[in-house]
Amino acid sequence: MRTDIAIIGAGPAGLALAASLAGSGLDVTLIERNDEASLADPPFDGREIALTHRSQAILRALGAWQRLAEAEIAPLAEARVVNGGFPLALRFSPEGAGGEPLGRLVPNHALRRSLFATVAEAAAARLVAGRSVVDLSLGADEARVRLEGGAEIAARLVVAADSRFSAARRRAGIGAAMLDFGRSMIVCRMTHERPHRGVATEWFGHGQTIAMLPLRGDASSAVLTLPPAEAERLLALSAEAFGAEVTRRYEGRLGVMRLVGTRHAYPLVAVYAHRFAARRFALLGDAAVGMHPVTAHGFNFGLSGAALLADEVRGAARRGGDPGAHDGLARYAAAHRRATLPLFLATNAIARLYGDESLPARLARAALIGAGVALPPIRRAIVARLMDARPALSAG
Repeated sequence: MRTDIAIIGAGPAGLALAASLAGSGLDVTLIERNDEASLADPPFDGREIALTHRSQAILRALGAWQRLAEAEIAPLAEARVVNGGFPLALRFSPEGAGGEPLGRLVPNHALRRSLFATVAEAAAARLVAGRSVVDLSLGADEARVRLEGGAEIAARLVVAADSRFSAARRRAGIGAAMLDFGRSMIVCRMTHERPHRGVATEWFGHGQTIAMLPLRGDASSAVLTLPPAEAERLLALSAEAFGAEVTRRYEGRLGVMRLVGTRHAYPLVAVYAHRFAARRFALLGDAAVGMHPVTAHGFNFGLSGAALLADEVRGAARRGGDPGAHDGLARYAAAHRRATLPLFLATNAIARLYGDESLPARLARAALIGAGVALPPIRRAIVARLMDARPALSAG
């Protein structure tokens, strides 16, 4: 099989790139190890995605936002950071944004479903589902992807969007800086007695971090970051015992809490690829930048990266050029690095500081929150970064 663009991984970033290339005249092939049925109707995976204004604009331009049900979208009015028993909280809320919330929360599986439907309706890509990639070669004139069973796909450009533990990245000879925080995240939905009022709270307690992300009604997405053994213990509890445990750990801030649905656990590992591009090859999504979730930018970087890469590829197609040419990939890599590296480094520094239980670290956290409370310009700068209201790049 020959194609112009082969995308490995039909997750949100890969789907967003395919949707962005609809109507470009380029032949696009999506390769995904999961079957088509699970792509069309993905199961709930516990993750709720905080979307910046720019990400919402990108999804609207693609036509994916319009496919989301209103009940799946929850406005984020304010975010608060709480440090142990420290009395002050660092609060972030939009100012002068025309009534717009800080961001909006949408379930990850709903975003994947809407992006897949967008790609399918536009016939934006040929789907090769239920097949794993077993080899990759990058030549001067074309790249070749070999699938299990022996079939090969020749492409002018291969894009790897196959997770932060990307096998394609390794096959391309690209290393990555990995920071394993030695923690596990449990994510699930909880109902509670008291209203959240649209406020997301990140509480850094001793030996644990708990985030509560506001959903529709009196429900929140709970994100518990714990040592792996403790996480396993909580996962083994009954639904009733788990609800009581979270209520206790959250010190009753939202009243009695009850588990709704399934619990999911993920290892807490941040990843940053040494390079974002090679000969006829580019990295996208978590394969390029796998973020710690504390600043909620991982999914947003995947969407903005897809928009950047699509602009380069579409530009080459309009000029009758080569979508896998070095210059375009180099521009993409440089732009995506500029957009992601500062926040990646800052996020990891925050995660290290707030994961440190030593007395100096606790005092430093208190000092930072105190400075943020006392200095409004600091809060405004952080809010601007969280909202990211820059215009979307062209998606068509």
